[in-house]
Amino acid sequence: MTDLSVVIVNWNTREFLSRCLRSVYDTTLDLDFEVIVVDNGSTDGSQEMVRQKFPGVSLIVNRGNKGFAKANNQAIRRSRGRYVLLLNSDAFVRENTIEHAVAFMDGHPEAGMAGCKLLFEDGRLQPSCYSFPTLLTEFFIAVGLDRLFPRSRLFGRYGMTYWDFDDIREVDVILGAFMLVRAAAIDEVGLMDERYFMYSEEVDWCYRFRDKGWKIYFYPDVEAVHVGGGSTRRVRAEMLVRLYGSRIEFFRKHHGRLSARLLKLVIGFNCLLRIGPGAGYYLLSDDPQIRRKHRAFVRLLRVLPTL
Repeated sequence: MTDLSVVIVNWNTREFLSRCLRSVYDTTLDLDFEVIVVDNGSTDGSQEMVRQKFPGVSLIVNRGNKGFAKANNQAIRRSRGRYVLLLNSDAFVRENTIEHAVAFMDGHPEAGMAGCKLLFEDGRLQPSCYSFPTLLTEFFIAVGLDRLFPRSRLFGRYGMTYWDFDDIREVDVILGAFMLVRAAAIDEVGLMDERYFMYSEEVDWCYRFRDKGWKIYFYPDVEAVHVGGGSTRRVRAEMLVRLYGSRIEFFRKHHGRLSARLLKLVIGFNCLLRIGPGAGYYLLSDDPQIRRKHRAFVRLLRVLPTL
């Protein structure tokens, strides 16, 4: 058994993936580790790049996009490490980040998972841990109270925006961009739920870890840079439908059908707020991003009953 299995899922992010892999190999010198890349049917030359530049990587090639959960599960089944690090292809680790995170887990046997401090490329702090979603927090998000009062412990509860992210603490959810997981805990809890194609799979996994008594920690003493949206920024409407569809599935699975129906009402209200009063602004705007955002919420509202 090795110390660590680094698992990276890729979909058409060749340049990001190259930077990600280089950062892992350049900064992780004192651990026995393996790297497993799962490519979800990329057409941008990602597979060829991995074979040429990183021949030591174990490459799994899917014919199509199998989604985040299923692809990660493929690699986890093949992994041999005491720990499994789920790392986004658009995340780049800094010196000693992985080694110190593993040392933290070694010193906290009650920890099933740990996440690190994430930064945008310009150095700004990126939210990387959350509370479990509730109907109340979803309502706050829908009406914008989380953005109006980010320092409020009530309105900023979901994104934990009232907190400075500078101290070690137990949290509900860590972002899947850098998720260090104990292999023994995976054996007890099970793999990711593959009903989630993308989004909410890490929320569901964390919920199940906590349900089994494993603790989840935010460990800010180490950092990684996460670009964010590397493989989804081009498909806003599809992204939005999958985002909210996954959230509805999470509520249905863990809180019942009634909660899922109520969440649909909250999401529908959110859509109406975004496409109703501001419709003229969206439609008359010269910014294509703004117009795409409007169309995305229109589409979400149309398909919401089927989710």
